[in-house]
Amino acid sequence: MNKVELLFFATLKEKAGTTRSSMEIPEKASVKEFKSLLREKFPALPAGGSSILVAINREYAFDDEEIPKDAEIALFPPVSGGSAPTIFSITENEIDLNAMLAQITLPTTGAACFFSGMVRSVTTRGEGYATEHLEYEAYVPMAEAKIQQVAEEIRAQWPEVEGIAIVQRVGLLQPGTPTVLIACTAGHRDSGVFEAARYGIDRLKQIVPIWKKEIGTHGEIWVEGEYVPSQGD
Repeated sequence: MNKVELLFFATLKEKAGTTRSSMEIPEKASVKEFKSLLREKFPALPAGGSSILVAINREYAFDDEEIPKDAEIALFPPVSGGSAPTIFSITENEIDLNAMLAQITLPTTGAACFFSGMVRSVTTRGEGYATEHLEYEAYVPMAEAKIQQVAEEIRAQWPEVEGIAIVQRVGLLQPGTPTVLIACTAGHRDSGVFEAARYGIDRLKQIVPIWKKEIGTHGEIWVEGEYVPSQGD
């Protein structure tokens, strides 16, 4: 068996009746399986687990992921308290678009706009070249803070936007792999969700400290941008 530590936050700590606990789960159990066992141990928690976010060792985790040995598992509602969920993460894990959408969808949501960047296997700009894989690196603490800033800027400019998700993958990524997700939800399509998602990816490229190295037929090269942050960025 695998003994994991549990941390409860906000409304979930009230429903569980504790801020901290532990439990034993089968080895190699998935997050989905864990949620089912969690409900057996804490029956007052929301049924189905749809309103419970899971973070394993300080990274968001999703239903099909395997829980590692001796993990610290944090359980909480959407981070803004549920009225305007904001999800942001730097992760080595696969980006689950459906899971992200579920977490930023409210009863009033009628529109969602996604931008997902991915690894090209062939670049046609300039002389053109083939890419074997990309290596993404981030200054994680600052990157997370700047991603949160991007979300706050989106809310300031498009107040009708409801949920925001900004997730960046790091590590070695193969062609065809999604590398970044910007998602915005709102009540209607004319609320600014298109513009907000476009602003999100453009702003991320400007101020969030993330770099990529391209490895391919042209050799290895770190790709650097041209934008120089100014005061206020």
